[in-house]
This record gives sequence, C-alpha cells and structure tokens, in this order.
Amino acid sequence: MSSDRRVAIVTGASRGIGRAISARLAREGRHVVLVSRSAGPLEEVRAGIADGGGSASVLAIDVGDGAALARGIEGVAAEFGRIDILVNNAGITRDNLILRMSDEEWDEVIRVDLTSAFVAIRAASRPMMKGRFGRIVNIASTSGVVGNAGQANYASAKAGLIGLTKTVARELGSKGITANVVAPGFVETDMTAKLPPDLRDQYAAQVPVRRLGQAEDIAAAVSYVSSDDAGYLTGQVICVDGGLTMA
Repeated sequence: MSSDRRVAIVTGASRGIGRAISARLAREGRHVVLVSRSAGPLEEVRAGIADGGGSASVLAIDVGDGAALARGIEGVAAEFGRIDILVNNAGITRDNLILRMSDEEWDEVIRVDLTSAFVAIRAASRPMMKGRFGRIVNIASTSGVVGNAGQANYASAKAGLIGLTKTVARELGSKGITANVVAPGFVETDMTAKLPPDLRDQYAAQVPVRRLGQAEDIAAAVSYVSSDDAGYLTGQVICVDGGLTMA
C-alpha cells in the first residue's frame, strides 16, 4: 500500500450502511479497515472491494469490548503509521417502551452505540494529531435529533453521539481534526426490507422526497465530510433523511 494513501476505519462494516460507506471510501482511494464482530462477512466485503480495485483489510472485533477495540485501533496505527478517517457506524437496537425497558437493554445499546465511539475516538485521535489531519464521522440517527417512541436507549445514545461530536470538534479542531455527525433517516437495509410493503409505503409518504433512503445516500454524505475538501466543516449534524426532520 502506498504510504501516502489515507487510512480509514469503519465500524459496523459488514452490512448495510457500513458496507456502503466502506465501498465508497475504497473506490475513492482510501485503504479501509473493516471492523465488525465476525470475520466471515467482513471478508466478503473486503473481497468485493478488492474485485473493484480497492484496498481493504479486516479487523474482527466486538466494539462493545472497549479494551479490545482500543487495542485494535492502536494496532492499525502501528501497522500503517497513520489513521486519517474514523467512521463510527456500529450500532444496535433493543427497542422497548420506557416502562418495559430493562437495565440490560439500556446498557447494551449505550455501550455499543455510544461508548464504543468514545473509545474509538480516544484511540484514533493520537495518530491523527501526530499527522495533523483527521476526519471523525459519527453515524447517528434522526431518532437522536427528534426522539422516537420505544427507543429511549437508542435515541439517547445517538443524541449522546451528537454531544460527543461537538465536544471533539472543539477540542481537536486546532490539530487539523474535524468531527461531524451524519444522521440517517429511514434507510432501506436488510432490517427494513422485512417490513410489510404497506408499512414501507406509509413511511415513504411522510418523506418530502417521497422515497426511503438508500445506504449509498449515507455513504455519499460520509464521503464529503471525510474528504480533504471538508476541512472547514466541523461540529455539524447533517440529517440525510429526505427532508423528514427539517426545522
């Protein structure tokens, strides 16, 4: 790998939005470190990237294990001598109404969706500061912007990501590091594909552009905020939701 090729880490890279982000960044010339729990699905993503002429490697880690995640990111820095882009995309849902939500459902979502991002940022920021360049992109959700019934844990984690991002932007801006949030709306993924067609149509009818989002829509936004051209964009929340949550 060329020593001047930017290195990107993408968590939750095995499917859906994370897979689309990884493919987009690789097509644009970055080496992408694919992070998720299972090596098998990541190898499929890596092979697809390689078939398209891109460069990627696999890091099979449960992001909910903070110590393992930190070691993995430090290992990436040691191997490549740099980390330029960090995309915190990994996330889970454990939906329930507040009165029925267990401590375990709350804690698991906060750990995976919010704490893992903090751990990854802390580990990646040192090599970014050394290189005087960094693009941190946290994938939140419109649920973290406007809330959503039945998702107290998920919405809180995503809202927490917004606060974390703005703090990181203030702390690290002078080091050449930007931090931004991309907040998807209702996006077609493996999970949403299981919904009944009439329910999907109901969701789409609420969106001003009259369609559901695609993973590639999110990848396009990440592509820009992680680019060299986006050096004057930081601390922002970009809702990629077809206008659903416009003020």
